Parts: sequence; structure tokens; C-alpha cells
Amino acid sequence: MPFDEYEWMERQEVLTFEEIERLASIFVGAGVAKIRLTGGEPLVRRNLHRLVERLSVLKELDLSMTTNGALLAGQAQDLWAAGLRRVNVSIDTLNANRFKDLTKRGDLTRVLEGLFAAKQVGMSPIKINAVVIRGLNDDEILDLVGFARDNGFEMRFIEYMDVGNANAWTLEKTVTKREIHDTIHSRFPLREVGRANGSAPAVDYEFIDGAGQIGIIGSVTEPFCSSCTRVRLTADGKLVTCLFAESGFDLKGPLRSGASDQELTDTILKIWAGRTDRYSDIRWQQVQSGGYEPAQHKKIEMITLGG
Repeated sequence: MPFDEYEWMERQEVLTFEEIERLASIFVGAGVAKIRLTGGEPLVRRNLHRLVERLSVLKELDLSMTTNGALLAGQAQDLWAAGLRRVNVSIDTLNANRFKDLTKRGDLTRVLEGLFAAKQVGMSPIKINAVVIRGLNDDEILDLVGFARDNGFEMRFIEYMDVGNANAWTLEKTVTKREIHDTIHSRFPLREVGRANGSAPAVDYEFIDGAGQIGIIGSVTEPFCSSCTRVRLTADGKLVTCLFAESGFDLKGPLRSGASDQELTDTILKIWAGRTDRYSDIRWQQVQSGGYEPAQHKKIEMITLGG
């Protein structure tokens, strides 16, 4: 989270675990196969393992979580006992001083403790997410790959993109998917596997020597709007159909005013059927033509929307 301009939310505006469970069940009934708990930072939500308990019993659901890892060491065992089996941990650098600079306040030691605590309790696969920014951490791509290979983790590299409005994004700071691939391939030869289920954001690659695999998300230079199947539910009950959306659709209102499961299902399906999101496609077209200005596109901040 940024230091300034917090948008504080009243506690009653946040969905309860019971409300999240009900909506999750409705989404699963409508065809959703995967749910990822994300943020902001999900582990700051008190007793998050209680929510995991509620969600992990939903039939045929792939449940996972993305976290910054700072609180993971103390919660890994409870999360595992509650049914969480997969986790992604965001680590953009293995240099402690650089980590503090990038995160403004983060302690790399605590994050690594959380990462290995998740491994110790049995979570698998454990993926490390790294956003690569030119001039900041692009010199660590091979270090991160080596760390993941040595410890049985799976790297996920992500092109730097203009999420929200606060990160001062420019294309010059983006290390492309092709550059990331070629850097890794030069040291650790790769073979392309493809996108999981044909729609996952990451293109997966396996190491030819058999030492696992990595994924690279070309969020800027290889947009995947046409195959995107992801929808987001914010902490205050907004349904958001795109990572780069300006606003969401209120589900909390009808949920709390007595709408039936069928009515909520109909609302969700109508919203999904009517979506026209093509932000990444349009952005790349405008970037290539020289006509893209990030400041002209107001979006929900990532700390509210989640990854």
C-alpha cells in the first residue's frame, strides 16, 4: 500500500466471511473452477484461515492465495490445516536493501521465512511472483530463477504494467516477455508448454534439464483479453470484470437486501455476458502507434482490486 492517501473503509462495508462464502458458492455454481484469495494483502484479514475452511470444502474448487509473505510464517500451519494447498508469494528481489526500497517498508527475511514455512507444511506448488522493472531488478532475473530451481519453487515473471494510477508507468520501464525468456533461456534452456487450459495469463515453460518450470506473463506486449476468464470480487462486494476497470458492479447491495441465489446468479451472468473489456489489447495498439497516455486512463487501484 502507498504511504499517502489511504481510502479507509468502514468495517460494515466489508463482506463477512459468510457473505464471501455464499457468493463463492454462487460463482462455483455458475461455472467458476478456481478462486484465489488476494489483496491488497489477504493475510491482514483477521482469522483468514476461517474463510479458507469455508471455501476449501466447495466441490471441485481449486483454491489458492497470493500474498506478500510478510505474515505467512505465523499462519502457514493454520492455512494448511484449513485446506489451502497452493500459494503465490510476491518477491521482486533477493537483495534485502533493494527489497526495502521497492516495498518502502518490507523485510525480506520475514518474507523468505514465510515462503519456507509454506513449503515446510506441505503446500505445493509454491510460486514466486516477480514484476520485472528495467533499471530496478532486471539484473536479478537469473538469480531469482536459480533460487527457485534450488529450492523447488516455481517462478512467475510479470511484465511491468500500468495497474492503478499511482505507479508512474512508462513502456521504457517494461522488460518484455521476450527479453525475460531469452535471458533465462541463455542460462537455463527452456521448452514452451503453453497457457494452462488455454486461458491462463502466464505462458509456461519447462526447463529442458527437468528441474521444474517457470511462467512469464506478457501483460503488456502479449495481451490476452480475448481468452481472459477472470472476474474479481472486491472486499466491499464489487464485481469487477477487468484488472484495469474504472469501476465495478455492486453485489453487496442485493446480497444484503434479500436477493435469492438465483437472482444473484442471474445478475452475475448478465454482467459477464455484457462485458466488453479489451484494455490490454487497446493499450498495446496505442503504445505501438505512440498514442497511449497512462494518466488519461483512470483505474481502480491495485491495493483495492487485487491481482
